[in-house]
Amino acid sequence: MFEAVLFDLDGTLLQIDMEIFLQHYFRKMAELANMLGYGEGKGLVKQVWDSTEVMIADKNPAVTNEKAFMLHFYQNWPYPPEEFNQFFDRYYSVCFPLLHKYCQPFPGIPEMMDYIMKKNIKVVIATNPVFPYAALQNRIEWAGLGHHQFELVTSYELMHFCKPHTEYYEEIAEKIGVRPEKWLMVGNDTGEDLPAGRIGMKTFLVEDMLIDKGSGDDPDWRGKIPDLIDFIKKRI
Repeated sequence: MFEAVLFDLDGTLLQIDMEIFLQHYFRKMAELANMLGYGEGKGLVKQVWDSTEVMIADKNPAVTNEKAFMLHFYQNWPYPPEEFNQFFDRYYSVCFPLLHKYCQPFPGIPEMMDYIMKKNIKVVIATNPVFPYAALQNRIEWAGLGHHQFELVTSYELMHFCKPHTEYYEEIAEKIGVRPEKWLMVGNDTGEDLPAGRIGMKTFLVEDMLIDKGSGDDPDWRGKIPDLIDFIKKRI
């Protein structure tokens, strides 16, 4: 039935409370900034938030998410890119991996992915592309899925749009060469993941760590992780 399955990452494949996780994420970022002499870490955190919001809103198809973020960030940050990019590299290589203790794999997800990978189906990690690939690869490993080669991981280096814009899903379709009506999108966020249905995708809403702020979109199917695993085994 499906030629491609797209999985959101956080709260879908990885058991993680993003509100708690982001508190520690930014705390470590501020600590590193202060340690390296970049002044008030809270100012950095605010600027990263502001630039992330600009990146999410940006819909210029000629500008990657990374470029949209960096353009706004360095327009409002006193240190030059050739210097401060090294800060980000250090943060994601040294500090970010230490955050693994704030999340854990969902039972049954690694085995489910092993099952899918044996089929002739393209699998995409369709997480909101607001992080660099290094951060996504860490979280994929924390979910127990690091040994798999996915068709696509939507990092901010590669993508030009963010969720919930339908252009994000259209860009994935173009990259992997599968018509949206042949996809299944699996996610836990009604506002970010269910808009995939607007371009013809089928959607499965995972309820274990449900985020429901009201999107006006209804999933084709919904249930807990065991329901998802059972669905996958019957439909794929």
